[in-house]
Amino acid sequence: MLSLDSVHIAFDEDSLWLLNICLAIIMFGVALDIRLADFKALFKSPKPIIVGLSSQLILLPVLTLILIYIAEPLPSLALGMMLVAACPGGNISNFMSSMAKGNIALSVSLTACTTISAIIFTPLIFTLLGTSYAPTKELLKTFSVSISEVAFTVTFILGIPLISGIMFNHYLLKWTKKLRVVIKPLSIAIFVAFVGVAFYKNKEIFLNYFQYIVYLVFAHNAIAFLGAYLYSGLFQLSLYDRRSITIETGIQNSGLGLILIFSFFDGLGGMAMIAAWWGIWHILSGLTLATFWSYKPVSLTT
Repeated sequence: MLSLDSVHIAFDEDSLWLLNICLAIIMFGVALDIRLADFKALFKSPKPIIVGLSSQLILLPVLTLILIYIAEPLPSLALGMMLVAACPGGNISNFMSSMAKGNIALSVSLTACTTISAIIFTPLIFTLLGTSYAPTKELLKTFSVSISEVAFTVTFILGIPLISGIMFNHYLLKWTKKLRVVIKPLSIAIFVAFVGVAFYKNKEIFLNYFQYIVYLVFAHNAIAFLGAYLYSGLFQLSLYDRRSITIETGIQNSGLGLILIFSFFDGLGGMAMIAAWWGIWHILSGLTLATFWSYKPVSLTT
């Protein structure tokens, strides 16, 4: 059996472009729920958003690197974990925060801030993590990855749609209400279908190597949730804020990760499997956590 470090997942160029467009539409749909007033209210009391951003941009990458040093996975699996940790918050985190009775304004603001900052921080964090672990540093030498090209891809897929959606919501509120009904469920359904087709076309690879990734994604996702919850507690934030920060840190944009893997790493098997399984598992774990919290409402100060 070939090593995951030498296995590549098939995904043709036309499908990749459609996946790019689909993720951009999803992000546009997410932005339709973001109001400029949400930012103004939060930045008057910036502590929760500062803690939330540091949880995603600093804490999660550090915890990821610690887990990699402990587990010592194959280099391609480690790279997949690093890329997931470097991605911004996931598209469904706002829904989960609402379901969990968390701070929705904080959740959407964190999604917006990490998405915009991903233009810089996704390639930067991934590069720092990848060069901090000898096996992944060696594997990275086999690829020619331009940070500027990664930044351009992130801008096209996330940055432009996000800003466009916020402006659309601000200036064309009547049309926004109509678009919300259709655009988000349709685009997410198309995205899930793409991932499903990718799984089906490469089912033998996934079945052969599935056991190598299950425990890594479980552990990675668990430390993201637990680490963020404890970390935000250190700053004496309310449970209302802690729930949103926890979900934002544990729900990562693995769709962006998959696009970057297919665009710049030739669908490297270990990376693709980590990102794909994370994309499935974080929905299950996030919904489970949000459902549990939905039965335990909290006030803004507890």
